[in-house]
Amino acid sequence: MRYGTGMLMVLAAGVLWSFQALIIRQIEVAGPWAILAWRSAAMVPVLLACLAWAQKGSPLPALRNVGLAGVLGGVALVVAMGGTILAFQTTTIANAAFLLAAAPFLAAVLGRLILGESVAPRTWGAIALALVGIFLMVREGLAAGALIGNLAALIAALGFAAFSVSLRWRRVGSSLPTTILGAGFAVIAGVLGTLQLGQPLIIPATEVMWCVLMGVVTMSGGMVLYTMGSRVVPSAELTLLSNTEIILAPVWVWLILGETASANTLTGGAVVLAAILFNACAGARRMQPA
Repeated sequence: MRYGTGMLMVLAAGVLWSFQALIIRQIEVAGPWAILAWRSAAMVPVLLACLAWAQKGSPLPALRNVGLAGVLGGVALVVAMGGTILAFQTTTIANAAFLLAAAPFLAAVLGRLILGESVAPRTWGAIALALVGIFLMVREGLAAGALIGNLAALIAALGFAAFSVSLRWRRVGSSLPTTILGAGFAVIAGVLGTLQLGQPLIIPATEVMWCVLMGVVTMSGGMVLYTMGSRVVPSAELTLLSNTEIILAPVWVWLILGETASANTLTGGAVVLAAILFNACAGARRMQPA
C-alpha cells in the first residue's frame, strides 16, 4: 500500500467517527457501559466478516496469532471507546474534542519509546498547529465541562494513542484482529460495568438501533479504514490525520441539533484542517519515488 492511500483511509476513518457525538446525543436512557456493550456487540460480526474476506477463509488463525501486542491493543481500544462515550455524555463536545486531541502527542511519545519511531519535524509542527486550532475552537466552553468527563476524554486519548502504537508494534499481516479483540473485550467490560453499577443493560429498542448503527457503520467502517492505513502511516501521523473527527463533530451537531458553532469554532477548525493538509501533503511528497 502506498503512503497516500493509507493517508486517505485514515482521513476517511475520522469522517465516519465524527458522527459518534451526534448519535450518542440521541441516547437518553442507556449509560456509557450499556452503550459500549451494545455498540461493540454490533461491531464484532462485521469485523469478523471483513477479516474472513481479507484472509480468504476462517478468521480464527489470524486471531490466534495476534500475540501480546494485539491483546494490549485490544485493551487500549476498550479504554479509548469507553472513555470517549463517557466524555460525550458528561462534558461538552468542545471539551471532549480538545482533550481527545492530546492523542497525537501521546502517540508520538509512545511510538518513540516503544517502537523507536522518529517523529518528523513537520509532524511536530502540524501537531502544534492543530492544538492551536482546537484551542481556538473550544476556549469559550472549556471551563463549562464536568471534571469526570474531562478526565474520561484524557484517558480515552491515552488509550487511542496506545492502540495506534500497538498496530505498528510486532504487527502481523492484518491489524483487524486487534480491533476484533478490542470489540470483544469491550462487550465484556460493558456488561460487567453495567451490572456493577446497577444500570439497565436492556434499553429501549430505539437506543439499541442507535448503538447498532454506530457499531456497524461508523465504528466498524472507521476501524477497518484506520487499521488498514496504519500499515504505512506512522503512529503520530495516524492520530493527527484522524483529527478530521474533531473538525466535523461540532459541525454535525450544529447542523442537526442546532448547537451554535461560534466564529472561534469555525476559525479553529480551519486551522486544524490546514495542519492536517500540510502534514498529509508533505508526507505524500516525501514518499514519492524519485
